[in-house]
Amino acid sequence: MIFSFFKKKQSLYEPLKVDIHSHIIPAIDDGAKSLDESIVLLKALQDIGYKKIITTPHIMSDAYKNSASNISEGLEKLKVKMKEENISIDIDVAAEYYLDDGFYDKIKSSDIMSIEGKYLLFETSYISKPMLLEDMIFAISTAGYIPLMAHPERYRYIKDFDKEYKRFKELGVLFQVNLNSFGGYYGSDAKDKANFLSKEGMIDFLGSDIHHIKQAKMLSKVVLSKEYQKVLSSNTILNDTLL
Repeated sequence: MIFSFFKKKQSLYEPLKVDIHSHIIPAIDDGAKSLDESIVLLKALQDIGYKKIITTPHIMSDAYKNSASNISEGLEKLKVKMKEENISIDIDVAAEYYLDDGFYDKIKSSDIMSIEGKYLLFETSYISKPMLLEDMIFAISTAGYIPLMAHPERYRYIKDFDKEYKRFKELGVLFQVNLNSFGGYYGSDAKDKANFLSKEGMIDFLGSDIHHIKQAKMLSKVVLSKEYQKVLSSNTILNDTLL
């Protein structure tokens, strides 16, 4: 089985119990396409050792026009299926917000889906830095949330690692790095940035960012790696404070 090796070794590694970034609600974004696929992903995360999943569908003005209403409806349908399948893992929901032209309207509304009412998970274009990025970060803080940047290692517009990442920290931004970046899943640039952030102790949360089973297979290897242990020993990881 995919995760049998992990089960033999799990007592040596103490994996995180909470995942805060995934795309498991079916047919709502670029993640799971069906309830059956959602169940496969949840079983995989449970086998890896997670006890709680905070899944985070995309909210984007153009591509994924999701809202608290339809996301919550999707979650309830998934919970019914989980009960049928006897899956005991705890599941909650937030969202991953894309910082686009419509973001200002969203942050001013009561429709915001934050993590535990505290952290607002956001992403940007991978290629181009938004012109008003710092203003948007300020808007998140002003609205009463802690800005949490999804996968900062994947933004190719970041060239000066030390200067640019430290600037985000000055703005009060927390970093959520994808675990599979340490396995090279997103390429060498993302892996180099993830290792830099880990070495500098700048990582606050780790996420699976799981969309499909291929990512789960790599994740099961990453959590057994020496790199994973280095991340945990070099950073103050907050995932399990949400248990």
